[in-house]
Amino acid sequence: MYGLLLKPLPNIRTYLGCALGLVTLIFCSQAYGQVAPREVSISVHEAIAAAWNNDPVRTELQTNQQSADARAKAAQSWFAGGPTLSADYYDDRIGGSNLGYITWQGGVSVPLWLPGQGTATEKVAHADARTALMRLDVERMVVAVRVVEAAGNATLARKRETAALSTLTALQRISDAVSRAVRAGEAASVDSQAVMAQLADARTELENSREEIVTSRTTLQTLLGVEGIPDITQADRRWLVLTRANTLRWVEDDDPRVRAAHQEVIAAQEQVHLARASFMPNPEVGVDAIDQAQYGSPWDTQVGFNVRVPLPNAVTTTPVTSAARDRLAMASRQEIQARRAVQNEMAQVRARVETATTTLDDARVSASAMLRRADAMEHSWRIGETPLIEALRARTDAYRSLLTLNQAEIAWHEAIIRIGIATGTMP
Repeated sequence: MYGLLLKPLPNIRTYLGCALGLVTLIFCSQAYGQVAPREVSISVHEAIAAAWNNDPVRTELQTNQQSADARAKAAQSWFAGGPTLSADYYDDRIGGSNLGYITWQGGVSVPLWLPGQGTATEKVAHADARTALMRLDVERMVVAVRVVEAAGNATLARKRETAALSTLTALQRISDAVSRAVRAGEAASVDSQAVMAQLADARTELENSREEIVTSRTTLQTLLGVEGIPDITQADRRWLVLTRANTLRWVEDDDPRVRAAHQEVIAAQEQVHLARASFMPNPEVGVDAIDQAQYGSPWDTQVGFNVRVPLPNAVTTTPVTSAARDRLAMASRQEIQARRAVQNEMAQVRARVETATTTLDDARVSASAMLRRADAMEHSWRIGETPLIEALRARTDAYRSLLTLNQAEIAWHEAIIRIGIATGTMP
């Protein structure tokens, strides 16, 4: 009989403990303000796609590409420009003679392409269009990095709030015990003051974390254009297997920044060819007609052709050639810098993943040990073996270790996603 009565006791204690925990959480939520509702979680791919659709630079680059395509189509014209109309009128009455000498003259002329100039102009336009297309890939990479950073800040703010609430709950538990001891005359008032100071600091930390949540969420919503926080915790060790981070040369040549810089070099080279083909102003050819009304003249109408050939001049051709060479020199320098930047970034992201992995493992061990130490110090204080200040210090150290763990965890996930972005192989 006694055995039957004593069996349910552990379950009863468990239920009582759970109920006490729920009451404590409800009390803390009412005392320190309700926790902000959790946002909708979206995948990293969905977030990057939403941010890309919301990016204003994308529209600008697409317009640049369309404009370049339009210039290439216009360069397929038979002539280097639009026709020029000319008209002249002569009348002797203006001079006062009034002998009936009147002349009407009109003509139309069009500029001609210089040898190879039309083809060079079309190639420059096509190269500019491809450059704008490559820059779209670069901008997409930049947007992806922004999304990862903003998502990391928002997730870290949430974890910071959770750690602050947990620490505040533990400090409130200690404060209640100290208050009862002070009322019973078993503790000095200085202990209550020490706990109140720690509680004030914990409340401040909680409010700061909630402010950071609002700020990071607003930044993320502005970037994405939709509600939701990207779940960067999806990135784990399996993602590293799917990325091509070990083939350095392949990554360098396929990186959007290198491809865009190389395409800019090609466009600059085409610009140099165009400058060489434009060694002189475009000649013009046209048709003229003259109608004359003169006394005793056997004819009154003439039709003929006109040709205008401006001669080459260094004053007009040198600036064009120099500008093309300057563009080629700048594009070549940017390509070299882009390749070096990609090489450095690949080395950095590899090192970041390795360091973040080690830091995360150490932070987990440290946080677990510090939390156990804080609970042990609180128990030791309750039985009178440890001063209160040591228990409070242990709880504060545990909170800091939790923050370090959260930062290390977010940094690890971000590093994995960044290496996927850098290699162009996002799983």
